Amino acid sequence: MTNTYPSFKQHYVSSFTNMLRWHQLDELWKNVKNNAEGWYIYLIGDTVPDTAVTSEELYQFIQEIDELLHREHDYDYCGIVYADNKESPLMIKIFDPSNLGSACGCSGQVIPPRWLLTRIPPEAIIDDTIIPANRIRWWQRLFRR
Repeated sequence: MTNTYPSFKQHYVSSFTNMLRWHQLDELWKNVKNNAEGWYIYLIGDTVPDTAVTSEELYQFIQEIDELLHREHDYDYCGIVYADNKESPLMIKIFDPSNLGSACGCSGQVIPPRWLLTRIPPEAIIDDTIIPANRIRWWQRLFRR
């Protein structure tokens, strides 16, 4: 059976739900791990991945990004991770705690997420911001590039 996914670009701009509380993010990670096959991990602004990661790479990414978010977004709420569906996500947007801007876009500048987990093969997302060196080093260490 072949998976039929919606268009990447249409889905990317569709409705997403905020993981406002940390426990909601924990539940989201659990749901992703329970269906770990077929995920792409995309560092926005870097090369678009053309292959899905292994389940081990996905688990490692979830552990590392969760630690990064807790360390650098030191609040009693999360609020910077969005999923299209909490129970069975196809796409998850993770915003960089050091580059939040205005998530609602009311400033006139839309800040894209820094990382994207997607089961839909990704396409390039335009981001004119420079990826900070610490994020590049973190990414390279994680994926041994």
